[in-house]
Amino acid sequence: MTAISPAARELPDVNEMYVVHRVFRREFTALPALIRAVAAGDTARGAVVAEHLTLVLDGLHMHHTGEDEVLWPLLQVRAAPSTALVETMQHQHGVVESRTEAIREHEAAWTQDPTPAGGERLAHLVEDLASALFEHLELEEREILPLVTCHIAVDEWRKLFEHGKDTMTPRQLPLMFGAVLEDADPDERARMLGQFPIPIALFLRTVGAWQYRRYIRRVRAA
Repeated sequence: MTAISPAARELPDVNEMYVVHRVFRREFTALPALIRAVAAGDTARGAVVAEHLTLVLDGLHMHHTGEDEVLWPLLQVRAAPSTALVETMQHQHGVVESRTEAIREHEAAWTQDPTPAGGERLAHLVEDLASALFEHLELEEREILPLVTCHIAVDEWRKLFEHGKDTMTPRQLPLMFGAVLEDADPDERARMLGQFPIPIALFLRTVGAWQYRRYIRRVRAA
């Protein structure tokens, strides 16, 4: 498939990617301090922070597997001069996944016994992940999204959203979507909610929004 002039067709809404990336930048920046603030032996608070860490890691994994399954294969074929860039994206996903697995392994032990030393180690692992991830997100926004505009159709782009929606559990959906909408402006909120059937969008605006507010207050409690 050759590139079609963006002026000649409907364009995918690549701004959605910035909105989603905003969540990962915000939460992975905040999580190390939340982890370090857990007092020695406070398993109740440790469980709250660990649950949030798991949610954000699961959201990131879901986001990246969608790109692995939907986006990279299409760009490998259609954006031939940029295949090395796509390969860089795939390599960076591998680095992020490796650091994610290291976090998950250490998180399990820390949740059972939240010591200051264990918390410091976990916080460092999250910071290492954030360093690799933020580099990846910046490159993706700068180099990949222009390729998406040229080479990816709207219905193909929408498959990324469908992958995420279908992968999340019923508990995760309002929490992850609440996180996505937290810093969204009114136009971004309307466009993101507009991708759902009306009953689900109504749920996310009302009950789901309440669930997220209650959840995130507990996570960010001093």
